[in-house]
Amino acid sequence: QVQLVESGGGLVQAGASLRISCAASGRTLSAYAVGWFRQPPGKEREFVAGINWNGDTTHYGDSMRGRSTISRDNAANTVYLQMNSLKPVDTAVYYCAAHFVLTTIDDTGLKYDYWGQGTQVTVSS
Repeated sequence: QVQLVESGGGLVQAGASLRISCAASGRTLSAYAVGWFRQPPGKEREFVAGINWNGDTTHYGDSMRGRSTISRDNAANTVYLQMNSLKPVDTAVYYCAAHFVLTTIDDTGLKYDYWGQGTQVTVSS
């Protein structure tokens, strides 16, 4: 079992930056690809970014491409999402998920084995 806990969310103003974290426990995260997803209020979940097991491959969704960077520190069992130039439309609950695979980055959300509880990010105008 892998437990994922997101942190770092909060209320920020438009244009600000925020880094959210996904910390794993139970097993090493280095055997997993990790994705970040978000669910805005009243909308469906969408893919934000994903990273393979060692960080040398990343994949971004359309919503935050060019404004976000996903990274990981396997020694710390943590994956990060740096978000810049935040907009009110980025307001959502952000979730991380782990997929027991080394290289494939799934952007559908259907293949992940574990999910965190989410962290709220609210961007005010």
